[in-house]
Amino acid sequence: HYRQIDPEITLGKVQQYWKETLGAVQVRTPDRSLDIMMNGWLLYQTLASRMWARSGFYQSSGAYGFRDQLQDCLALLSARPTIAREHILRAAGRQFVEGDFQHWWLPATGMGVRTRISDDTVWLAHCVGHYVKTTGDASILDEMVPFIEGQALMPGEHDAFFMPALSEESASLYDHCLRALDHSLATGSHGLPLIGTGDWNDGMNRVGEQGRGESVWLAWFLISTLETFAPLAGARSDTTHAARWHAHGQSLRVALEKDGWDGRWYRRGFFDDGTPLGSAESEECQIDAIAQSWAVISGAAPPDRAAAAMEESYQRLVHAGDGVALLFTPPFDKTTMDPGYIKAYPPGIRENGGQYTHGVIWSIFAHAALGQSDRAAALFAMLNPINHARTESEARRYRVEPYSVAADVYSVAPHTGRGGWSWYTGSAGWLYRAGLEAILGVVREGAKLRVTPRMPDGWDTYDVVMLIGSTRYEIRVSRGLAPARLAPGVEVLSPTEFVIELVDSGGVRKIELPFAAAGHSLAAVQ
Repeated sequence: HYRQIDPEITLGKVQQYWKETLGAVQVRTPDRSLDIMMNGWLLYQTLASRMWARSGFYQSSGAYGFRDQLQDCLALLSARPTIAREHILRAAGRQFVEGDFQHWWLPATGMGVRTRISDDTVWLAHCVGHYVKTTGDASILDEMVPFIEGQALMPGEHDAFFMPALSEESASLYDHCLRALDHSLATGSHGLPLIGTGDWNDGMNRVGEQGRGESVWLAWFLISTLETFAPLAGARSDTTHAARWHAHGQSLRVALEKDGWDGRWYRRGFFDDGTPLGSAESEECQIDAIAQSWAVISGAAPPDRAAAAMEESYQRLVHAGDGVALLFTPPFDKTTMDPGYIKAYPPGIRENGGQYTHGVIWSIFAHAALGQSDRAAALFAMLNPINHARTESEARRYRVEPYSVAADVYSVAPHTGRGGWSWYTGSAGWLYRAGLEAILGVVREGAKLRVTPRMPDGWDTYDVVMLIGSTRYEIRVSRGLAPARLAPGVEVLSPTEFVIELVDSGGVRKIELPFAAAGHSLAAVQ
């Protein structure tokens, strides 16, 4: 085939594709390292390594991870929304008739693994809700998608690898989401979601292997997803599910404040025997970042507790001197409790108390939502690979590419600051979203663009240029700009929040927005 094409024409098409994709959103800030990553490298890593190759130096199976590429594709909504739409439908097709999903599968054969990992059943609805809210494309909910069928897991069996059969039963994507959410509503003795053989952290696969362990993080995530998806149910007059989700969300809130709160921060969960995980009473893993960040992101925690939890998280987990932000501390090592295979990692390596970048990124969203722009920007800079290799000595310590986000950075001597698992990590897509949505405060909502200006100390202005349809939007946020200069089509929701009406009329729209003070908006992740 390639012998019959003109290589110059083909190369030109490839170059044009990348120019359009990576140029759909461009930013200019006082932080040059942020600009470099946001204006090409992060989306390139997400699309080339995560969505297409599904391969990297550390992992090269080519398999789809159920929750993995679902999260990745959300970073492409501004540049290539059709890729996200196609993948959401592809992922929905890996749902068993009982409501759970293949945790990962090989696209050529459909062979994959069925597990008891608990958060898979929430991610589909979370991503569908975000897709519809961002693009305004509600028609995706009516797309018909088949189910798969296969052997059920035996009692005590963590997972099974097999080739499922295509079911004769199909349903709309909306119904796939309903079936998945219904599968996620079971709770344990504290009224919190069951953690199964791992929630977001697969390495905690023995915390709830007996079917009784619970997850605080999953409670926040489920509340956020139910509240995002409820309006879609309302639009379809599905009052039964909307009411059920509201009631379940309320009960989770009560349980979180009664048994999830540890006194100064939120626990991570409970083992099968009821022992707290992520507690000051814990010998190891006393505080976990994602339980604190999602208390803020979900909007479900009382403001005073949410702020206190994030303060503890920042003080205990962010090590500015070493340039690392930890997933939790202390790492698992000598505890008699058995959280799972995470304990097999050396202390401070990967998920076991190192900087597991994916989870740490959520702290950027939380700090930004609390109005802590300086901390949000400082964390972004800390996770930015460019800033790990500015000198020869830094590069020799970091040891991985300075333009590719690393999944983890080690936190214990003699390997402190060493990066690992670059390229094939969902951290790239989330860091892109953190830069655009949390730090710069720009969120697409269908035919509108919501802008919540955020400005770290030392910044006086920043620019975001977005090509939406045939129109080029050039948005500048500046300190001290008079509100009277706002352009037509810009609605002022508050001194710190604006909505821009999107009109596909071609040409260039220049919009200047004032920066007064750090805003408090949770729209970015929800």
